Amino acid sequence: MLYYQKKSTGKAFTSSELQQMMQEALDKLGQRNKVLAIPPDFTRFHSYAGPLTEMAWEYYGEKMTDVLPALGTHTAMPADQIKRMFGKMPLDIFRVHDWRNDIVTLGEVPGSYLEEISEGRVNYNWPAQVNKLLVEGHYDLILSVGQVVPHEVIGMANHNKNIFVGTGGKEGINKSHFLGAAYGMERIMGRAINPVRQVLNYASEHFAADMPIVYVLTVVGNDSDGKLGVLGLYVGDDMECFMLASEQSLQVNFKMVERPLKKVVVFLDPEEFKSTWLGNKSVYRTRMAIDDGGELIVLAPGLREFGEDKTIDKLIRKYGYVGTPRTLELTEANEDLRENLSAAAHLIHGSSEDRFKITYCPGNLSKEEIESVNFEYAPLAEMIKKYDPEKLTDGYNILPGGEEIFYISNPALGLWAHKERFK
Repeated sequence: MLYYQKKSTGKAFTSSELQQMMQEALDKLGQRNKVLAIPPDFTRFHSYAGPLTEMAWEYYGEKMTDVLPALGTHTAMPADQIKRMFGKMPLDIFRVHDWRNDIVTLGEVPGSYLEEISEGRVNYNWPAQVNKLLVEGHYDLILSVGQVVPHEVIGMANHNKNIFVGTGGKEGINKSHFLGAAYGMERIMGRAINPVRQVLNYASEHFAADMPIVYVLTVVGNDSDGKLGVLGLYVGDDMECFMLASEQSLQVNFKMVERPLKKVVVFLDPEEFKSTWLGNKSVYRTRMAIDDGGELIVLAPGLREFGEDKTIDKLIRKYGYVGTPRTLELTEANEDLRENLSAAAHLIHGSSEDRFKITYCPGNLSKEEIESVNFEYAPLAEMIKKYDPEKLTDGYNILPGGEEIFYISNPALGLWAHKERFK
């Protein structure tokens, strides 16, 4: 059921407008006595899920007993990040998701179904795993909050991904990531319905239909004044709210460039992007826009590791970003990759497939480390002086001397493609 929908065609909603919208939406849910909120973590700071979760907490008060950030494989949020993202909410109601241990399996999607929807690329069973709190907490409302935006693993982010991946377990996360990579990232990104989403929908319908999950979904982008903010809010307990949000997100967040891009410069906010596991959104979200023989330059002042998870970091360092055919060969031949399929999927996603050059300019990784994973290296200070984020504007820029670049200030907020690569 769709409880609430509203989208702006001009200016972003103000905080007071969003407060009123949330109240109207939550009023329609009726009386609730024990509430679990599942917002994203700090890596989705710009989703506006933090303030919306805080508004829900103000609405329910002590009835919101727990908040479980949908960490997936990410590291736990420290207190300073929680305070910055969630405002006045008390720290003692926040829980940490442990994707390796704190999970229960609700059921299994059969391998025959995965084989059918993936066109024969995978044929394993997929476990519908969630944090045990969702089952054992006896909530009468599970409020899943987050942003719908083009996504490399599942086409369009959020909805039941927030549940089955954000609070999911090792096997479920690994296998869902690999399914998307094996099917083809270019065939998935920007599509609301695809094999990964179909698997999650199967799990929702067959194993989680009785869970009191309500989705609060935002669409975030630059408004008519160029200000970043919430342009759409959709609240519901089924696919309708997700499909409506996806439709608006494609209008707001998807940019079809007029010609293949020769040189793209992406800036990674140091507070958000500390690993290539996250920072490679600069690759995922631009891969369909960059010309053969072009270059992607990634300004990454906060970069200090490859994977946030220690095991995944080790695997990225061991195998590197070597393209789909080689990664599939390595996965077939090596047990450590087969046991960590999300890492294998990430290695596929983070490659240019030898079409264009990827040059990382890291704040806290060495030249040797960057080159060891098959990226090019350039000194950060030198490149920020040449491509100064303070002076660049999103989109095409002509630099002194006549060089043309395409600049992106936050790759997490969009998807860029050329029509020849987005069919």
